Amino acid sequence: MATRPGPLTEWPWQRMGNFKYLVMAPVVVHGAYRVMNKGWGDIDLAYALILPSLALRMIHNQIWISLSRYQTARSKHRIVDRGIEFDQVDRERGWDDQIVFNGLLFYVGYLAIPNVRGLPLWRTDGAVATALLHAGPVEFLYYWFHRALHHHFLYSRYHSHHHASIVTEPITSVIHPFGEHIVYFTLFAIPMLSTLYMGNGSALVFVMYIVYIDFMNNMGHCNFELVPKWMFQVFPPLKYLMYTPSFHSLHHTQFRTNYSLFMPFYDYIYSTMDKASDELYENSLKGTEETPDLVHLTHMTNLQSAYHLRVGFASIASKPSDNSEWYMWTLWPLAWLSMVVAWIYGSSAFVVERIKLKKLKMQTWVVPRYNFQYGLTWDRESINDLIEKAILDADVRGVKVLSLGLLNQEKQLNGNGELFRQKYPKLGLRIVDGSGLATGVVLKSIPSDAKQVFLHTGTSKVARAVAMALCGKGIQVIMNRKKEYDMLKSQMPENRASYLKCSSNDITKIWLVERMEDKEQRMAPKGTVFIPISQFPLKKVRKDCTYLSTPAMKIPDTMQNIHSCENWLPRRVMSAWHIAGILHVLEGWSVHECGDDMMDSEKAWSAAIRHGFVPLTKA
Repeated sequence: MATRPGPLTEWPWQRMGNFKYLVMAPVVVHGAYRVMNKGWGDIDLAYALILPSLALRMIHNQIWISLSRYQTARSKHRIVDRGIEFDQVDRERGWDDQIVFNGLLFYVGYLAIPNVRGLPLWRTDGAVATALLHAGPVEFLYYWFHRALHHHFLYSRYHSHHHASIVTEPITSVIHPFGEHIVYFTLFAIPMLSTLYMGNGSALVFVMYIVYIDFMNNMGHCNFELVPKWMFQVFPPLKYLMYTPSFHSLHHTQFRTNYSLFMPFYDYIYSTMDKASDELYENSLKGTEETPDLVHLTHMTNLQSAYHLRVGFASIASKPSDNSEWYMWTLWPLAWLSMVVAWIYGSSAFVVERIKLKKLKMQTWVVPRYNFQYGLTWDRESINDLIEKAILDADVRGVKVLSLGLLNQEKQLNGNGELFRQKYPKLGLRIVDGSGLATGVVLKSIPSDAKQVFLHTGTSKVARAVAMALCGKGIQVIMNRKKEYDMLKSQMPENRASYLKCSSNDITKIWLVERMEDKEQRMAPKGTVFIPISQFPLKKVRKDCTYLSTPAMKIPDTMQNIHSCENWLPRRVMSAWHIAGILHVLEGWSVHECGDDMMDSEKAWSAAIRHGFVPLTKA
């Protein structure tokens, strides 16, 4: 929203949310009516292209979003090295508004302008006229309109909404108040209406012109330099006919320069070109190699988790993964296809996120495998190969710590990471499974006045550590599985083992759980507090019980570039296993935390608090 919103700021369908697509219903109904009455032969080319062109534009924009986020996380050609936060993602959620608006206007134009009906597929003279009309009146009028928007009167009421994004993403290009878009479409309609009037308009040229506008808009706001230098060397005048991402990026950081739409020659003519344009282009193209201090290695969970990655759908990634949108079911075919492609061609982990905490640089890498694949015995070797490859790659690059997230540290898979420590004893980086901090978070989640707790399972590393710590405090730990009870008791000193009890009759309202069936949850007494001790949340089947989060903490305000949620966790909340790797670097701990080795839980907890991490619950 602009600082002082003026008239026509809101979109007409803003309050409709994702149901805004219903405004396109007249196009569908009209087309269906024509087909039912006169057959498909009554649908001419111009009408038939309205809806497919909108779908093409959405796919085009989404490709740019994913490409930009991937490149800014890993590429050395990043232009503005600052973070994006959730408020920008929320502000730019309506990037498809202008596509819907254009679709409506195309439909109205089809009905109102007779020349549109029966348009040929292609006219070369119309294509040339479109190019000239864009370079002439469109670019000229846009330049002066844009300069007018930077006058304080219009800027505060309209254009400040767009410039609230200093670090741009491709979709930033179309984030404007409704009133601005009316003017923009009027400008872009000049070549289309003119060629219709001259009689040399064609359907394909119209579609290509819109694609050109989208392409240039997305490229100019992608925040990484991708235009090769040889293009300007082969054809020097190109620098006046096509801007670069770094050229337009200066407009968002300096505000009073580089006003041109896509062709910078008007900035040269009217002396508004930023003097740093060429230097920034050269520096961004050259780039600077960056080595992260920490890599957090995670993986995809369910089929829809691909969309929840930071490089997926921006609006979906900015919410916890259990808050799925109603329309996600329509993407199941694509989800299955992406899973199959990842399984067959996913030969290495890929970067999805880049985070900063003061001088500490972090990346999140994703192993292209899903939860169910980790349960396939015959696929474990290939998964370990992917994890091993990521560890060795990070080690060669000089990464200090690699933390294993989700099932990448599963005991049955690689012994909590011990497999890699044994195989590569001279590793320069440290492997961290985060069990120490996870144990500390679980212990701090238990009410301080608790006298007994129920431990659903005692097989995991964290479960054993939690049970050991509770028994050491004189808190009775009750189990109902004899085999696991005997195993755990044999590992405890005698003075602690006396507080461990196997019973199916004792009732307590504090349950420490990993995976639990629905019927087991229903056995808990009313008012039970379920405290997860694994990385995966418990399915909530009881309304009369309390479900705490998986071990996690709120991150410090100084942590930058956080604009996606970590799986099912709320905004700006990070899993204990992820935080543990960060603490390993910040504290300079030189030991591995994998296999049976674990950081002292109290030491890890104290370090987390000292570095600004905040508990989610108070015991």
